[in-house]
Amino acid sequence: MKHHRIVVGLSGGVDSAVTAHLLKKQGHEVVGIFMKNWEEDDDSEFCSSNIDFVDAAAVADVVGIEIEHVNFAADYKDRVFADFLREYQAGRTPNPDILCNAEIKFKSFLDHAMQVGAEKIATGHYARVRLNEASGLHELLKGLDNSKDQSYFLHRLNQNQLSKTLFPVGELLKTQVRQIAGEIGLPNAQKKDSTGICFIGERPFRDFLNRYISKEPGPIKDETGRTIGKHVGLSFYTLGQRQGLGIGGIKAKGAQRGGGEHTPWFVARKDMAQNILWVVQGHDHPWLLSPELDAADASWCSGSAPASGRYAAKTRYRQTDAACSLASPHLAHFSLVFDDKQWAVTPGQSAVLYDGEICLGGGVISRQWQEGSRA
Repeated sequence: MKHHRIVVGLSGGVDSAVTAHLLKKQGHEVVGIFMKNWEEDDDSEFCSSNIDFVDAAAVADVVGIEIEHVNFAADYKDRVFADFLREYQAGRTPNPDILCNAEIKFKSFLDHAMQVGAEKIATGHYARVRLNEASGLHELLKGLDNSKDQSYFLHRLNQNQLSKTLFPVGELLKTQVRQIAGEIGLPNAQKKDSTGICFIGERPFRDFLNRYISKEPGPIKDETGRTIGKHVGLSFYTLGQRQGLGIGGIKAKGAQRGGGEHTPWFVARKDMAQNILWVVQGHDHPWLLSPELDAADASWCSGSAPASGRYAAKTRYRQTDAACSLASPHLAHFSLVFDDKQWAVTPGQSAVLYDGEICLGGGVISRQWQEGSRA
């Protein structure tokens, strides 16, 4: 086995810690880098970067590798956070973790690693990379632990990035990762997995957005056009949202499609032109179900769009793969027609395409088709 100089992104979590250990055990020259991507709120209860660095440094000590602290906050603010704010202001719901992977972890971080002499980089993502000998292409595969697979977040990686990247824990189950961490005495063996967007942390999401996005209150209407409440600004809501609507006791008027008098309300549409938030009762209301979607800003792992045909797709993380047909595939955009209608397909989120265990790439949902759509 050829040994490499590998730079590992140490986040302070158990997955990247075990990644470093496994590579060191295989005989590679391993160096750890802690990425600082957010500078505001460093001293607040919601920002854990300082604690994470202490954990990452402790891991490096146990594994026996050097660690470097690198600040990518300026790149992050320009290339991830600015896009996040633009999308929310426009009424869409972006996924900054996907953009962070493409622009920071596998671009800024990769570039820095190459500058310090790395041949490869590695992270603690649950995914795999395989070289297809027949095509000569590097394929992005799902992680073997279906419950932890993170290929959805990595679908924008290109051939150059995939060729230089290793995902050691993608070959393991999460339970095995924690077992290894415990066996070698890692201090973060039982550390809770991080959740949510890194720059928001555990704080209330609406409170955070309030600091950056202008808001214009307007009416909340049901499917009959009746005004049943007032929203605080369309940017603060997402399709399928059930909590925080402030209309829990309102009864629906007239015939119910998918709901009764006490059935919960869900956000179904956002009319940015009229500043109206449309809500419906019932999880399976037709307005919440989409038979097809259009996606833009496509990115394909192979560098070219796949052929039209039968595939599977996810329109959100942790969703079961949904059988679909790929229509009008293009380098920059595509359309998907699903066998079964998909719930709360949300503009701004990513539609990611799969051929079995192979992640082909995806794009940003630009339009979802619904029954009786006013769009």
